[in-house]
Amino acid sequence: MKAKPMTSSRLHGAAPLLCAAILATLAGAGHAQDAVRLAAQQDRISDEAIHADLGSYDVTQGRIQALNDAGRPVADYHLSKAQCWLDVSFHEYSRNDRSAFPQEALDESVKLIAGMEHGVEPLPVDTALVNDARYLRHDLWQRLRAIHGTPGFACAQQAVACGEVDLVHAGNEFNQQQWRHAKPYVQIAEDWVNDAEALARQCGGPAASTATPAAELPLVVNLLFEFDRHGRGDIRDHSLQTLERALARIAEEGLAVERVELVGHADRMAGRGHGYNQDLSERRAQTARALLAERGVDPGAIQYAFRGDTEQVQRCEGVTPRAALLECLLPNRRVEVRFIVR
Repeated sequence: MKAKPMTSSRLHGAAPLLCAAILATLAGAGHAQDAVRLAAQQDRISDEAIHADLGSYDVTQGRIQALNDAGRPVADYHLSKAQCWLDVSFHEYSRNDRSAFPQEALDESVKLIAGMEHGVEPLPVDTALVNDARYLRHDLWQRLRAIHGTPGFACAQQAVACGEVDLVHAGNEFNQQQWRHAKPYVQIAEDWVNDAEALARQCGGPAASTATPAAELPLVVNLLFEFDRHGRGDIRDHSLQTLERALARIAEEGLAVERVELVGHADRMAGRGHGYNQDLSERRAQTARALLAERGVDPGAIQYAFRGDTEQVQRCEGVTPRAALLECLLPNRRVEVRFIVR
């Protein structure tokens, strides 16, 4: 699997970072500095201020390009992270976000760029929750952290870096306009996580895969259920499609499934530890087990457990009205499907 190109249009559906006309106008803009300041929020109303800010983005993009030209690979973790911070900063700037997010995301990009330019070692691997972004989806953060330090990280650096940045982007959107605006960026981050795990598994071919214990790099899918439901027809279509892609990936990568671990969950709406939610999470796990058996997975290799509402991955405090709250809590109404492969 090839690393994906780092472009704003691919990540966010926005126009490319700068259109050709702007690039031509700004060619040869001033020398790179270690700090880049956008116009104050209240000043982003004149053509001159916006023109200057676009020039700052262009110069910063040029610094990333220069690092790549000097030999740092596109898929390098820190170069990828600098690019993804730059992308999300520009994306929100272009959407007229007047919070501190565009500047603080740009600051993170520039700090990494300056460190690479000055030969700083080691460069940081932490990810700042800029603009006090909400910490969303602990499960996705954990999956990304698990790849750091493994042999497969060498091939998954770009996906890991951009997954981390998009989780912060999602958390910022959640703070500003709740779940409806955060959801697309969580889905982007989840795609990065799945890609990162696949790239790590495939890294270096069969020889590398035998060097890493299979349990370290499982395929993980979450089957998501409608509120207070547990049947086959109550599973969200997009999560069923994710399961189908995982099964196809197992076949494409020539992987053997040693076992499948299922863990059923419920959201918090009936109260923590409530017996009803325990039963509901078990019924969801049983539904997932039957579904996998129909897809050709050996039933003897499928284990299942259930946790009720004791392990919430998304709290959704303050989300209203009720319909929005139920949609926000969707990631908690899940069956975690972990394919342990070799």
